[in-house]
Amino acid sequence: MKYERALVWLRNDLRWEDNLTLKKATELAESMFPVYCLDTRQFGPGDFGLKKTGPNRARFLLETLRDLQQQIAAKGGKLLLIHGHPEKEIPGLAKTLGAGVICFSQEVTPEEVGVEQALEKAAWQLGIATESFWQPTLFHVDDLPFPVTQLPEVFTRFRKECEKLVQVRPLETISDPVHFAPFPENSSEGFPDLEGLGYAPAVLESAGDMIFRGGATAARERIHHYLWETDALADYKNTRNGLLGPDYSSKLSPWLALGAVSPRQVYWEIKRYETERTKNQSTYWLIFELIWRDFFRFIAKKHGSRIFQLAGIRNNAGYWKEDRDLFFSWTAGETGIPFIDANMRELNETGFMSNRGRQLVASFLVNDLEIDWRWGAAYFEQQLIDYDPCSNWGNWMYIAGVGNDPRSDRYFNILLQAKKYDPQGDYIGRWIPELAKLSGFDRHVPFHLSSEILKKNRLKLGTDYPMPLVSAENWSV
Repeated sequence: MKYERALVWLRNDLRWEDNLTLKKATELAESMFPVYCLDTRQFGPGDFGLKKTGPNRARFLLETLRDLQQQIAAKGGKLLLIHGHPEKEIPGLAKTLGAGVICFSQEVTPEEVGVEQALEKAAWQLGIATESFWQPTLFHVDDLPFPVTQLPEVFTRFRKECEKLVQVRPLETISDPVHFAPFPENSSEGFPDLEGLGYAPAVLESAGDMIFRGGATAARERIHHYLWETDALADYKNTRNGLLGPDYSSKLSPWLALGAVSPRQVYWEIKRYETERTKNQSTYWLIFELIWRDFFRFIAKKHGSRIFQLAGIRNNAGYWKEDRDLFFSWTAGETGIPFIDANMRELNETGFMSNRGRQLVASFLVNDLEIDWRWGAAYFEQQLIDYDPCSNWGNWMYIAGVGNDPRSDRYFNILLQAKKYDPQGDYIGRWIPELAKLSGFDRHVPFHLSSEILKKNRLKLGTDYPMPLVSAENWSV
Protein backbone atom coordinates (compact mmCIF):
# COMPACT_ATOMS: atom_id res chain seq x y z
CA MET A 1 0.00 0.00 0.00
CA LYS A 2 1.31 3.41 -0.98
CA TYR A 3 0.35 6.29 1.30
CA GLU A 4 -0.05 9.85 0.15
CA ARG A 5 1.95 11.24 3.06
CA ALA A 6 4.29 9.84 5.71
CA LEU A 7 5.43 11.54 8.88
CA VAL A 8 9.01 10.64 9.81
CA TRP A 9 9.56 10.89 13.56
CA LEU A 10 13.31 11.37 13.90
CA ARG A 11 14.93 10.22 17.16
CA ASN A 12 18.56 9.15 17.58
CA ASP A 13 19.00 8.92 13.81
CA LEU A 14 19.78 12.56 13.09
CA ARG A 15 21.35 12.24 9.64
CA TRP A 16 20.25 12.07 6.04
CA GLU A 17 22.79 9.53 4.77
CA ASP A 18 22.39 5.85 5.63
CA ASN A 19 19.04 6.49 7.25
CA LEU A 20 16.77 3.49 6.67
CA THR A 21 13.75 5.18 8.22
CA LEU A 22 13.90 8.12 5.82
CA LYS A 23 14.49 5.75 2.91
CA LYS A 24 11.50 3.59 3.83
CA ALA A 25 9.31 6.66 4.17
CA THR A 26 10.12 7.62 0.57
CA GLU A 27 9.11 4.12 -0.51
CA LEU A 28 5.94 3.94 1.56
CA ALA A 29 4.50 7.32 0.65
CA GLU A 30 4.34 9.85 -2.18
CA SER A 31 5.73 12.56 0.12
CA MET A 32 6.92 12.95 3.71
CA PHE A 33 7.23 15.31 6.67
CA PRO A 34 10.43 15.03 8.77
CA VAL A 35 9.70 15.92 12.41
CA TYR A 36 11.72 16.00 15.63
CA CYS A 37 10.02 16.31 19.01
CA LEU A 38 11.98 17.86 21.84
CA ASP A 39 10.69 15.68 24.65
CA THR A 40 10.24 18.07 27.56
CA ARG A 41 10.88 15.22 30.02
CA GLN A 42 14.46 15.01 28.78
CA PHE A 43 15.15 18.55 29.97
CA GLY A 44 13.62 18.21 33.40
CA PRO A 45 14.63 16.48 36.62
CA GLY A 46 16.36 13.11 36.44
CA ASP A 47 17.15 10.54 39.09
CA PHE A 48 19.01 11.15 42.37
CA GLY A 49 18.51 14.90 42.31
CA LEU A 50 20.22 15.36 38.94
CA LYS A 51 19.01 16.65 35.59
CA LYS A 52 18.31 14.36 32.67
CA THR A 53 20.27 16.56 30.28
CA GLY A 54 23.05 18.98 31.15
CA PRO A 55 24.01 22.06 29.12
CA ASN A 56 26.74 20.42 27.05
CA ARG A 57 24.41 17.62 25.97
CA ALA A 58 21.67 20.12 25.16
CA ARG A 59 24.03 22.28 23.10
CA PHE A 60 25.31 19.30 21.11
CA LEU A 61 21.74 18.15 20.37
CA LEU A 62 20.64 21.58 19.17
CA GLU A 63 23.67 21.86 16.90
CA THR A 64 22.89 18.41 15.50
CA LEU A 65 19.30 19.36 14.79
CA ARG A 66 20.32 22.58 13.04
CA ASP A 67 22.74 20.64 10.88
CA LEU A 68 20.04 18.11 10.02
CA GLN A 69 17.74 20.98 9.13
CA GLN A 70 20.36 22.13 6.61
CA GLN A 71 20.73 18.61 5.18
CA ILE A 72 16.98 18.35 4.64
CA ALA A 73 16.79 21.89 3.22
CA ALA A 74 19.45 20.92 0.67
CA LYS A 75 17.02 18.23 -0.52
CA GLY A 76 14.19 20.73 -0.79
CA GLY A 77 12.43 19.99 2.48
CA LYS A 78 12.09 21.33 6.00
CA LEU A 79 12.58 19.79 9.42
CA LEU A 80 9.74 20.66 11.78
CA LEU A 81 10.69 20.83 15.44
CA ILE A 82 7.96 20.52 18.04
CA HIS A 83 7.91 20.37 21.84
CA GLY A 84 6.11 18.02 24.20
CA HIS A 85 5.62 14.29 24.66
CA PRO A 86 6.15 12.46 21.34
CA GLU A 87 3.51 9.81 22.05
CA LYS A 88 0.93 12.60 22.19
CA GLU A 89 2.26 15.24 19.83
CA ILE A 90 3.38 13.05 16.91
CA PRO A 91 0.07 11.20 16.28
CA GLY A 92 -1.88 14.44 16.65
CA LEU A 93 0.42 16.20 14.20
CA ALA A 94 0.17 13.28 11.75
CA LYS A 95 -3.62 13.58 11.84
CA THR A 96 -3.48 17.33 11.27
CA LEU A 97 -1.08 16.95 8.35
CA GLY A 98 -3.00 14.10 6.76
CA ALA A 99 -0.21 11.53 7.11
CA GLY A 100 -1.33 7.93 6.65
CA VAL A 101 1.75 6.41 8.27
CA ILE A 102 4.32 7.35 10.93
CA CYS A 103 7.85 5.98 10.38
CA PHE A 104 10.46 5.84 13.14
CA SER A 105 13.61 4.07 14.30
CA GLN A 106 13.42 1.51 17.10
CA GLU A 107 15.05 1.94 20.49
CA VAL A 108 15.56 -0.70 23.19
CA THR A 109 15.50 0.85 26.66
CA PRO A 110 12.23 0.89 28.68
CA GLU A 111 11.46 4.62 28.62
CA GLU A 112 11.99 4.86 24.87
CA VAL A 113 10.13 1.62 24.12
CA GLY A 114 7.27 2.80 26.32
CA VAL A 115 7.01 5.99 24.28
CA GLU A 116 7.00 3.94 21.06
CA GLN A 117 4.20 1.70 22.30
CA ALA A 118 2.09 4.60 23.52
CA LEU A 119 2.61 6.40 20.21
CA GLU A 120 1.60 3.34 18.21
CA LYS A 121 -1.55 2.94 20.30
CA ALA A 122 -2.50 6.61 19.88
CA ALA A 123 -1.84 6.43 16.13
CA TRP A 124 -3.95 3.28 15.78
CA GLN A 125 -6.84 5.00 17.54
CA LEU A 126 -6.60 7.80 14.97
CA GLY A 127 -6.49 5.35 12.05
CA ILE A 128 -2.82 6.03 11.28
CA ALA A 129 -0.38 3.21 10.53
CA THR A 130 3.09 2.97 12.08
CA GLU A 131 6.25 1.42 10.68
CA SER A 132 9.45 1.07 12.73
CA PHE A 133 12.95 0.09 11.64
CA TRP A 134 16.14 -1.15 13.28
CA GLN A 135 19.11 1.19 12.79
CA PRO A 136 21.37 1.73 15.81
CA THR A 137 23.89 -1.12 15.54
CA LEU A 138 26.69 -2.30 13.30
CA PHE A 139 25.23 -5.81 13.12
CA HIS A 140 21.52 -5.83 12.33
CA VAL A 141 19.38 -7.48 15.00
CA ASP A 142 17.84 -9.80 12.39
CA ASP A 143 21.29 -11.03 11.31
CA LEU A 144 22.54 -12.14 14.75
CA PRO A 145 23.51 -15.83 14.98
CA PHE A 146 21.28 -16.21 18.05
CA PRO A 147 17.98 -14.74 19.24
CA VAL A 148 18.41 -11.75 21.55
CA THR A 149 16.89 -13.79 24.40
CA GLN A 150 19.88 -16.16 24.09
CA LEU A 151 22.51 -13.47 23.66
CA PRO A 152 25.83 -14.47 25.28
CA GLU A 153 26.51 -12.65 28.54
CA VAL A 154 30.25 -12.45 27.84
CA PHE A 155 31.45 -10.03 25.18
CA THR A 156 34.19 -12.28 23.75
CA ARG A 157 31.75 -14.99 22.75
CA PHE A 158 29.34 -12.44 21.28
CA ARG A 159 32.14 -10.82 19.26
CA LYS A 160 33.60 -14.06 17.91
CA GLU A 161 30.23 -15.44 16.85
CA CYS A 162 29.24 -12.21 15.13
CA GLU A 163 32.59 -11.74 13.40
CA LYS A 164 32.38 -15.28 12.05
CA LEU A 165 28.74 -15.38 11.00
CA VAL A 166 27.40 -11.84 10.44
CA GLN A 167 27.99 -9.55 7.49
CA VAL A 168 27.70 -5.79 7.99
CA ARG A 169 24.95 -4.54 5.75
CA PRO A 170 25.69 -2.01 3.01
CA LEU A 171 24.79 1.65 3.44
CA GLU A 172 21.27 2.79 2.64
CA THR A 173 20.90 5.27 -0.20
CA ILE A 174 17.92 7.54 -0.70
CA SER A 175 17.15 8.12 -4.36
CA ASP A 176 16.60 11.65 -5.61
CA PRO A 177 14.36 13.46 -6.02
CA VAL A 178 12.69 13.29 -2.61
CA HIS A 179 9.18 14.69 -2.35
CA PHE A 180 8.38 16.61 0.82
CA ALA A 181 4.85 17.39 1.84
CA PRO A 182 4.36 21.09 2.65
CA PHE A 183 3.86 22.02 6.28
CA PRO A 184 1.04 24.44 7.10
CA GLU A 185 1.96 28.07 6.65
CA ASN A 186 1.68 28.78 10.37
CA SER A 187 4.03 25.97 11.37
CA SER A 188 7.28 27.12 12.95
CA GLU A 189 10.62 25.38 12.93
CA GLY A 190 10.80 26.35 16.60
CA PHE A 191 14.54 25.96 17.12
CA PRO A 192 15.31 27.26 20.61
CA ASP A 193 18.68 28.37 21.87
CA LEU A 194 20.14 27.07 25.13
CA GLU A 195 18.53 29.87 27.11
CA GLY A 196 15.19 28.84 25.64
CA LEU A 197 15.66 25.41 27.21
CA GLY A 198 16.65 26.91 30.54
CA TYR A 199 20.45 26.71 30.25
CA ALA A 200 23.18 29.30 30.37
CA PRO A 201 24.90 30.00 27.04
CA ALA A 202 27.71 27.59 26.13
CA VAL A 203 31.28 28.91 25.97
CA LEU A 204 33.08 26.61 23.57
CA GLU A 205 36.30 28.64 23.65
CA SER A 206 37.03 27.42 27.19
CA ALA A 207 36.63 23.74 26.25
CA GLY A 208 39.37 21.11 26.18
CA ASP A 209 41.71 19.96 23.47
CA MET A 210 38.94 19.43 20.94
CA ILE A 211 35.74 21.37 20.34
CA PHE A 212 32.84 19.03 19.61
CA ARG A 213 30.23 20.49 17.30
CA GLY A 214 27.02 18.60 16.67
CA GLY A 215 25.76 17.35 13.34
CA ALA A 216 26.55 15.00 10.47
CA THR A 217 28.70 17.65 8.78
CA ALA A 218 31.04 17.81 11.78
CA ALA A 219 30.98 13.99 12.00
CA ARG A 220 32.15 13.66 8.40
CA GLU A 221 34.88 16.24 9.04
CA ARG A 222 36.05 14.33 12.12
CA ILE A 223 36.20 11.03 10.25
CA HIS A 224 38.14 12.66 7.42
CA HIS A 225 40.56 14.25 9.89
CA TYR A 226 41.13 11.16 12.01
CA LEU A 227 41.54 8.73 9.12
CA TRP A 228 42.71 10.58 6.06
CA GLU A 229 44.34 13.84 7.16
CA THR A 230 46.34 12.60 10.16
CA ASP A 231 46.46 8.79 9.74
CA ALA A 232 45.77 8.73 13.48
CA LEU A 233 43.68 5.59 13.01
CA ALA A 234 46.79 3.63 12.08
CA ASP A 235 48.11 4.03 15.64
CA TYR A 236 44.81 3.89 17.52
CA LYS A 237 45.54 0.73 19.49
CA ASN A 238 48.64 2.37 20.96
CA THR A 239 47.11 5.76 21.69
CA ARG A 240 43.54 4.87 22.74
CA ASN A 241 44.31 5.18 26.47
CA GLY A 242 45.54 8.73 26.03
CA LEU A 243 44.31 11.71 28.01
CA LEU A 244 45.49 14.84 26.20
CA GLY A 245 45.16 16.08 22.64
CA PRO A 246 42.49 15.71 19.99
CA ASP A 247 43.62 12.52 18.27
CA TYR A 248 44.45 9.86 20.88
CA SER A 249 41.11 8.27 19.96
CA SER A 250 38.53 8.68 17.23
CA LYS A 251 36.17 10.60 19.56
CA LEU A 252 33.28 9.68 17.29
CA SER A 253 31.03 8.60 20.15
CA PRO A 254 29.08 11.89 20.46
CA TRP A 255 27.97 11.71 16.84
CA LEU A 256 27.24 7.99 17.09
CA ALA A 257 25.10 8.57 20.18
CA LEU A 258 22.70 10.91 18.35
CA GLY A 259 22.92 9.06 15.07
CA ALA A 260 24.58 11.96 13.25
CA VAL A 261 26.74 9.18 11.85
CA SER A 262 25.87 5.49 11.79
CA PRO A 263 28.18 2.67 12.94
CA ARG A 264 27.97 1.28 9.41
CA GLN A 265 29.27 4.53 7.94
CA VAL A 266 32.25 4.37 10.30
CA TYR A 267 32.82 0.68 9.54
CA TRP A 268 32.80 1.05 5.76
CA GLU A 269 35.07 4.09 5.94
CA ILE A 270 37.54 2.04 8.00
CA LYS A 271 37.33 -0.71 5.39
CA ARG A 272 38.10 1.82 2.66
CA TYR A 273 41.02 3.09 4.72
CA GLU A 274 42.31 -0.46 5.10
CA THR A 275 42.19 -0.90 1.31
CA GLU A 276 43.72 2.45 0.38
CA ARG A 277 46.13 3.13 3.28
CA THR A 278 46.87 0.37 5.77
CA LYS A 279 45.26 -2.51 7.60
CA ASN A 280 46.60 -3.40 11.05
CA GLN A 281 45.61 -4.07 14.66
CA SER A 282 44.64 -0.43 15.14
CA THR A 283 42.16 -0.37 12.27
CA TYR A 284 40.63 -3.58 13.59
CA TRP A 285 40.50 -2.19 17.12
CA LEU A 286 38.19 0.65 16.17
CA ILE A 287 35.81 -1.91 14.65
CA PHE A 288 36.25 -3.89 17.87
CA GLU A 289 34.96 -0.85 19.80
CA LEU A 290 31.93 -0.61 17.52
CA ILE A 291 31.17 -4.25 18.35
CA TRP A 292 31.37 -3.41 22.09
CA ARG A 293 28.78 -0.72 21.43
CA ASP A 294 26.56 -3.30 19.73
CA PHE A 295 26.99 -5.70 22.64
CA PHE A 296 25.68 -3.24 25.21
CA ARG A 297 22.77 -2.33 22.93
CA PHE A 298 21.70 -5.96 22.62
CA ILE A 299 22.27 -6.59 26.34
CA ALA A 300 19.87 -3.73 27.05
CA LYS A 301 17.33 -5.21 24.66
CA LYS A 302 17.68 -8.59 26.37
CA HIS A 303 17.50 -7.43 29.98
CA GLY A 304 15.29 -4.35 29.78
CA SER A 305 14.90 -2.40 33.01
CA ARG A 306 17.36 -4.62 34.90
CA ILE A 307 20.29 -2.60 33.54
CA PHE A 308 19.01 0.39 35.55
CA GLN A 309 18.46 -1.51 38.80
CA LEU A 310 20.86 -1.60 41.74
CA ALA A 311 21.37 -5.39 41.50
CA GLY A 312 22.04 -5.16 37.76
CA ILE A 313 21.73 -8.19 35.53
CA ARG A 314 23.59 -10.35 38.06
CA ASN A 315 20.89 -9.79 40.68
CA ASN A 316 23.58 -8.85 43.18
CA ALA A 317 22.53 -5.76 45.11
CA GLY A 318 25.55 -5.68 47.42
CA TYR A 319 26.15 -2.80 49.80
CA TRP A 320 26.31 0.82 48.67
CA LYS A 321 26.44 4.10 50.54
CA GLU A 322 24.07 6.96 49.85
CA ASP A 323 26.37 9.75 50.99
CA ARG A 324 25.47 12.89 49.07
CA ASP A 325 28.44 14.88 50.38
CA LEU A 326 30.91 12.29 49.09
CA PHE A 327 29.04 12.00 45.82
CA PHE A 328 28.97 15.72 45.10
CA SER A 329 32.65 16.03 45.99
CA TRP A 330 33.22 13.43 43.27
CA THR A 331 31.01 15.24 40.74
CA ALA A 332 32.77 18.55 41.42
CA GLY A 333 36.28 17.11 41.04
CA GLU A 334 37.08 17.80 44.68
CA THR A 335 37.98 14.36 46.05
CA GLY A 336 41.58 15.30 46.83
CA ILE A 337 42.80 12.57 44.44
CA PRO A 338 44.19 14.57 41.50
CA PHE A 339 43.79 11.93 38.78
CA ILE A 340 40.10 11.57 39.64
CA ASP A 341 39.51 15.29 40.01
CA ALA A 342 41.17 16.17 36.71
CA ASN A 343 38.95 13.75 34.81
CA MET A 344 35.79 15.00 36.50
CA ARG A 345 36.70 18.62 35.81
CA GLU A 346 37.25 17.82 32.14
CA LEU A 347 33.85 16.14 32.03
CA ASN A 348 32.14 19.10 33.68
CA GLU A 349 33.68 21.65 31.36
CA THR A 350 33.57 19.81 28.03
CA GLY A 351 30.95 17.05 28.33
CA PHE A 352 33.59 14.50 27.36
CA MET A 353 36.07 12.23 29.09
CA SER A 354 38.56 9.66 27.81
CA ASN A 355 37.76 5.96 28.01
CA ARG A 356 40.55 5.46 30.53
CA GLY A 357 39.24 8.32 32.66
CA ARG A 358 35.72 6.91 32.69
CA GLN A 359 36.91 3.59 34.02
CA LEU A 360 39.00 5.23 36.73
CA VAL A 361 36.40 7.67 38.05
CA ALA A 362 33.74 4.94 38.02
CA SER A 363 35.98 2.51 39.89
CA PHE A 364 36.84 5.19 42.43
CA LEU A 365 33.19 6.05 43.07
CA VAL A 366 32.00 2.46 43.51
CA ASN A 367 35.08 0.80 45.02
CA ASP A 368 36.77 3.51 47.06
CA LEU A 369 33.82 5.73 48.01
CA GLU A 370 31.36 2.79 47.88
CA ILE A 371 28.63 5.04 46.47
CA ASP A 372 25.59 3.58 44.69
CA TRP A 373 26.85 3.04 41.14
CA ARG A 374 23.57 4.28 39.68
CA TRP A 375 24.32 7.76 41.02
CA GLY A 376 27.45 7.83 38.89
CA ALA A 377 25.62 6.51 35.84
CA ALA A 378 22.95 9.18 36.25
CA TYR A 379 25.59 11.91 36.54
CA PHE A 380 27.20 10.69 33.33
CA GLU A 381 23.74 10.79 31.73
CA GLN A 382 23.46 14.43 32.70
CA GLN A 383 26.94 15.45 31.59
CA LEU A 384 28.15 13.37 28.63
CA ILE A 385 27.62 14.67 25.11
CA ASP A 386 28.01 11.07 23.95
CA TYR A 387 25.45 9.71 26.42
CA ASP A 388 23.94 6.49 25.18
CA PRO A 389 21.81 4.66 27.77
CA CYS A 390 22.94 1.20 26.70
CA SER A 391 26.69 1.85 26.70
CA ASN A 392 26.57 4.13 29.73
CA TRP A 393 24.59 1.88 32.06
CA GLY A 394 26.21 -1.25 30.64
CA ASN A 395 29.67 0.06 31.40
CA TRP A 396 28.70 1.23 34.89
CA MET A 397 27.25 -2.20 35.67
CA TYR A 398 30.48 -3.70 34.38
CA ILE A 399 32.63 -1.62 36.74
CA ALA A 400 30.25 -2.14 39.67
CA GLY A 401 30.43 -5.92 39.33
CA VAL A 402 26.73 -6.35 38.56
CA GLY A 403 27.01 -6.57 34.77
CA ASN A 404 28.81 -8.52 32.07
CA ASP A 405 32.33 -8.51 33.46
CA PRO A 406 33.50 -12.14 33.87
CA ARG A 407 35.80 -10.84 36.63
CA SER A 408 34.27 -9.85 39.95
CA ASP A 409 37.09 -7.58 41.16
CA ARG A 410 37.45 -4.85 38.54
CA TYR A 411 39.41 -2.47 40.78
CA PHE A 412 41.88 0.20 39.67
CA ASN A 413 44.86 1.37 41.69
CA ILE A 414 44.59 5.07 40.90
CA LEU A 415 48.23 5.96 41.51
CA LEU A 416 49.45 2.99 39.49
CA GLN A 417 47.18 4.10 36.67
CA ALA A 418 48.54 7.63 37.00
CA LYS A 419 52.11 6.35 36.82
CA LYS A 420 51.28 4.46 33.64
CA TYR A 421 49.17 7.01 31.78
CA ASP A 422 50.28 10.43 33.12
CA PRO A 423 53.75 9.94 34.61
CA GLN A 424 54.78 13.59 34.23
CA GLY A 425 51.51 14.99 35.53
CA ASP A 426 50.73 16.83 32.29
CA TYR A 427 47.06 15.96 32.49
CA ILE A 428 46.86 17.17 36.08
CA GLY A 429 48.55 20.44 35.12
CA ARG A 430 45.98 20.94 32.35
CA TRP A 431 42.88 20.47 34.49
CA ILE A 432 43.98 21.31 38.05
CA PRO A 433 45.88 24.58 37.73
CA GLU A 434 46.32 24.84 41.51
CA LEU A 435 48.65 21.81 41.29
CA ALA A 436 50.47 22.91 38.12
CA LYS A 437 53.15 24.63 40.22
CA LEU A 438 54.30 21.17 41.37
CA SER A 439 56.52 19.18 39.05
CA GLY A 440 56.20 15.76 37.47
CA PHE A 441 54.50 12.98 39.37
CA ASP A 442 54.32 15.16 42.49
CA ARG A 443 51.16 16.60 40.95
CA HIS A 444 49.44 13.25 41.54
CA VAL A 445 50.49 12.92 45.18
CA PRO A 446 50.35 16.30 46.94
CA PHE A 447 49.13 14.44 50.05
CA HIS A 448 52.44 12.51 50.13
CA LEU A 449 54.67 15.56 49.85
CA SER A 450 56.56 17.00 52.76
CA SER A 451 55.44 20.23 54.37
CA GLU A 452 58.63 21.87 53.08
CA ILE A 453 57.79 21.06 49.44
CA LEU A 454 54.21 22.22 49.87
CA LYS A 455 55.33 25.45 51.53
CA LYS A 456 57.95 26.07 48.85
CA ASN A 457 55.24 25.80 46.19
CA ARG A 458 52.79 27.88 48.24
CA LEU A 459 50.30 25.04 48.33
CA LYS A 460 48.16 24.41 51.38
CA LEU A 461 46.12 21.22 51.36
CA GLY A 462 42.60 21.77 52.57
CA THR A 463 42.68 25.35 51.33
CA ASP A 464 44.23 25.51 47.87
CA TYR A 465 43.36 21.91 47.07
CA PRO A 466 41.15 19.45 49.01
CA MET A 467 42.44 16.89 51.43
CA PRO A 468 41.89 13.36 50.04
CA LEU A 469 38.54 11.75 50.83
CA VAL A 470 40.20 8.32 51.09
CA SER A 471 43.59 7.12 52.20
CA ALA A 472 45.98 6.38 49.39
CA GLU A 473 48.28 4.33 51.59
CA ASN A 474 47.24 1.08 49.95
CA TRP A 475 47.95 2.39 46.45
CA SER A 476 51.52 1.29 45.86
CA VAL A 477 53.34 2.60 42.82
